Amino acid sequence: MSWQAYVDDNLVGTGKIAHAAIYGHDGTLWAASKGFNPSHEEIKTIIESFSDAQKIQANGIHCNGVKYVFLNSDELTVRGKKGAADGIVAEKTNQAVIIGIYAEGTMAGQANKVVGDLADYLRGLNY
Repeated sequence: MSWQAYVDDNLVGTGKIAHAAIYGHDGTLWAASKGFNPSHEEIKTIIESFSDAQKIQANGIHCNGVKYVFLNSDELTVRGKKGAADGIVAEKTNQAVIIGIYAEGTMAGQANKVVGDLADYLRGLNY
């Protein structure tokens, strides 16, 4: 399966993720949904936040020109929220970072599960 198919089918195709992308740990884009084009600096900050979340705790999570309020993070997951219904979830695998944006109509837990399930699958393949 191509990286684009993971974005199109396993993330956006679920109807729970509005926009998504997969990046390498070095910030190289592997695949993204149409119209989703975060800046290199935004991606770099998200990737760095898995090991040190101080910057996003203080300034929020910026992605695709949108600011999300930091909710929580650990070495594998970063989460943020914008308003009452929109949010971001990022999961780190062995070689990649999966970013999913969700919007009104999707609960945070549903988006977390969609992104988390793909991350678990890729970790199982050593990606």
